[in-house]
Amino acid sequence: MKYAYYPGCTLKTKAKELEKYAQDSAKVLGFELEEQKEWQCCGGVYPLATDEIATKLSSVRSLVASRNKGEKLVTLCSACHNVIKRVNNDMKTNENIRTKVNNYLQLSKEYQGETHVIHYLEVLRDEIGFNELAKKVKNPLQDRKIGAYYGCLLLRPSKIMNFDDPENPIIMEDFIKALGGSPIKYPYRTECCGGYHCLEKKDVANKMTRNILDSALKHGVKEIVTACPLCKYNLEMNAQRGDVNINVYYFTELLAEALGIKQDDRKGEI
Repeated sequence: MKYAYYPGCTLKTKAKELEKYAQDSAKVLGFELEEQKEWQCCGGVYPLATDEIATKLSSVRSLVASRNKGEKLVTLCSACHNVIKRVNNDMKTNENIRTKVNNYLQLSKEYQGETHVIHYLEVLRDEIGFNELAKKVKNPLQDRKIGAYYGCLLLRPSKIMNFDDPENPIIMEDFIKALGGSPIKYPYRTECCGGYHCLEKKDVANKMTRNILDSALKHGVKEIVTACPLCKYNLEMNAQRGDVNINVYYFTELLAEALGIKQDDRKGEI
């Protein structure tokens, strides 16, 4: 299987592990992520202004490229996934936006939201299957107490993202089970980490992130996995407190470890 792949900016700089282990694992699992040749930054934040068009154009260009090749478009970064999928929904459902974008881009064939946008986790769940994934595991994550951190962007707005139940998701817990680990649910796993406050209101972001970590600790979590580079940054920064003993990873790192591609690099007592 081959998929069009949109990496996004952060995966080429601060979040290289998220991409590297996704690509390495895909080869073992029998599918290919073909990086789009001329992708542009998605903007990182979905524009809420109803008359905003310009900041959506880069996402539409990637969507068009995927449609023209007849491939599904796969993303890894939660923020990129959120932006691209919501822009795609605009092109499907909002005639005003669709008309303005197509008029601006002057495409030979107008784009109307035909591309199917999926997250890498959805590839594992819906296209590979977690049962098949489990068969490929070489190093089961036995006795590992792992908490999934979803954050905001994969789940909301739920009717557009259609990723999982926004209040009680299970996809990442099922993913952890497939790798042989022990997923632990904790109340704050779907709460915002305050990512977009971390520059101007760092104290607000720190408080929100510490609530997540404290919630995880109270429920016995020893490791946290996420799909969002900004969430990982906030979690790691606050996990450096002396009273916190939680390692934070991208979900692709644990995937690669279970498949025998990456060594277990946990630090400290687990």
